Amino acid sequence: MQQKWYDLVMAEQQGASVQVLERMYNSYVLAMEEYNRCSAEHQREFQVESDPIPVTQNKTAKSKSSSQDGEHTKLAS
Repeated sequence: MQQKWYDLVMAEQQGASVQVLERMYNSYVLAMEEYNRCSAEHQREFQVESDPIPVTQNKTAKSKSSSQDGEHTKLAS
């Protein structure tokens, strides 16, 4: 993509016709759009892979911890 831009600039400096410059610019824009599409797709894939997996407690763990909290409250009073 960077090379396409460089080629376009050099062609303009060397006096290429408007049609040639437009064709080169269109080619550059297509390459840029393809790069952006691939980049966005890669970021979505990476985001899905890095999302944390939610952890849920089972009911017995919750009931034990709540009964322990009640015991602490009784001891503190």
